[in-house]
Amino acid sequence: MKRRSILLGLAMLSFTVVYMSCIHEIPVQPNTGGNNGGVTTPPPAANGSTCSKDTVYYANDIQPLLNSSCGMSGCHDAVTHKEGVNVTSYANVMRMVSAGNANNSKLYDVITNTGGDRMPPPPMSPLTADQILKIKTWINQGAKNNSCTSCDTSDFKFSTAVQPMIANYCQGCHNTGNASGGYDLSTYAGIKSAAASGVLYNSIIWASGFSPMPKGGSKLSECQLQKVKKWIDAGTPKN
Repeated sequence: MKRRSILLGLAMLSFTVVYMSCIHEIPVQPNTGGNNGGVTTPPPAANGSTCSKDTVYYANDIQPLLNSSCGMSGCHDAVTHKEGVNVTSYANVMRMVSAGNANNSKLYDVITNTGGDRMPPPPMSPLTADQILKIKTWINQGAKNNSCTSCDTSDFKFSTAVQPMIANYCQGCHNTGNASGGYDLSTYAGIKSAAASGVLYNSIIWASGFSPMPKGGSKLSECQLQKVKKWIDAGTPKN
């Protein structure tokens, strides 16, 4: 009985260490302008073709999603690379991918696993059906190291511009099961609250006194920042 209690205690301690190492706080961390929270920011992906709605792009869609959901400090970032896994670069991601065959790819297997090997691990929320489909489609389209450019600031609706952007870049760390910094950005109410407090916009523009977001990734494009600002200036409607 004593041995069982010790093992249970060790298991709880291990879980706590893993969970705590995978979260980060939002305020207040001065930004020096040269890096993202002390981590050198990788240069933006080279401009590619004009974005097509039928194509999933690694630089635009996949890398930000993996950074948000799995590449946090203490998990699968370049420094920690827990269990030898680093998802912060195309070359490393491809070690878990069989191009053209999602069903034979380790990456797809772990994000769809319903058991103890699921990534992101509990209590973090699993990827949404849309996010899983996006990764599956990218793999089946050849898992290319591609990017695209598209900027239409006339679309700044919550449903078509703001929410999908936050889901891709932020929601992995800021959700119901893992509300880093106390912010759950998986709901309209949570996003609106972060916007009203000034934290959302000041964090994504890397304002002084705020922790720059996305954590460990490149700064959002000027087009993306404009969309968020225009939505906030319009009164953060649920449109």
